[in-house]
Amino acid sequence: MNSPVPRASSGGGPGRAFRYLYRVPLLLVHIFLLLPLVLLSMVPLWSGVRVAGLRIEHLAIKLWSAGLMRIFGFHLRRIGTPLPDPVMFVANHVSWVDIEMLHSQRMMGFVAKQEIRGWPVVGWLTARGETIFHQRGSHESMGGVMHAMLARLRTGRPVGVFPEGRTRDGAQVGPFHARIFQPAVEAGVPVQPVALRYGPRGCVQTVVAFGPTESFFANFMRLLGEPARSADICFLAPIAPGELEGRSRIADLARERIVAAMDETG
Repeated sequence: MNSPVPRASSGGGPGRAFRYLYRVPLLLVHIFLLLPLVLLSMVPLWSGVRVAGLRIEHLAIKLWSAGLMRIFGFHLRRIGTPLPDPVMFVANHVSWVDIEMLHSQRMMGFVAKQEIRGWPVVGWLTARGETIFHQRGSHESMGGVMHAMLARLRTGRPVGVFPEGRTRDGAQVGPFHARIFQPAVEAGVPVQPVALRYGPRGCVQTVVAFGPTESFFANFMRLLGEPARSADICFLAPIAPGELEGRSRIADLARERIVAAMDETG
């Protein structure tokens, strides 16, 4: 992966002020008028009804997430096709935006750090989006997460994980933790790598990423004022069950495919 440009923004000039002027009202409508509709779609009485082949609650989350990304100026493009359930999706991790990016294309239950529960809006939505929360540094918590992932895959549902284990500065894709792939091995389901690419060839990964001391709210507001940019969700060639022996080899190949996709222009 080529090194992205250093973190930069459009500054505090008239362009940023103008973007706040029209995006903030759109965001408020999206949260206070449309988010309650997403909640209504989760009512058990009709949440299982299918529209366009999707459960109505999953369709509502997908549309809401896509709308949120549009408000932030991301022009989304899906490359490749996500596998049908059950499957483990594995993606590079840049920022909170990653979750909404993936949910805009495909419903999946994420494995995410416990702190996300407290994030405004995103925390609420991920909690209701079948997220499995993990307390970092806790072996007991990780054991529970692995068990929950395995149970979900065995019942035919997808899971999404960020094998780097944490966000970074966006300059490169970190090493993948092999242990997180074990449920896919035990359940005998495919692993599909997903490259999340902000800007052509990932040139603005560092802009989207959290700054060294940047909070969720600060990152959220900064990105809300950024110029419009492209964002690609690349569903890459999957790794079939039994194709490789051992979770470490699966982890290495998944990372190789994501890193290679970051340099592609297609």
